[in-house]
Amino acid sequence: MKKIAFVIAAAGLMSLAACNKTNQAAAVDNAGDNAAAALDNQGDQLSAAADNSSNAMAANTLDNAADAAHNAADNVSSMADNKAAAIDNSAK
Repeated sequence: MKKIAFVIAAAGLMSLAACNKTNQAAAVDNAGDNAAAALDNQGDQLSAAADNSSNAMAANTLDNAADAAHNAADNVSSMADNKAAAIDNSAK
């Protein structure tokens, strides 16, 4: 639940930060946010599956996959932010 609240708060802050962006930069940022949200959702589903697993090895594997999905979401978001910033900087 904390992760969902964090994602919602981050999306709200990112929407405020997008106010001064060019249309192209905002589109890149939005696409990155959408991809990151999808990866976070996948990570949450994997984590829930791990919690429901009675097999310890399977649960550990699912937890590792969930962590990887969350890390990928962070990376996608960072890359999109960097790309959007580069677009904005080249437009100035």
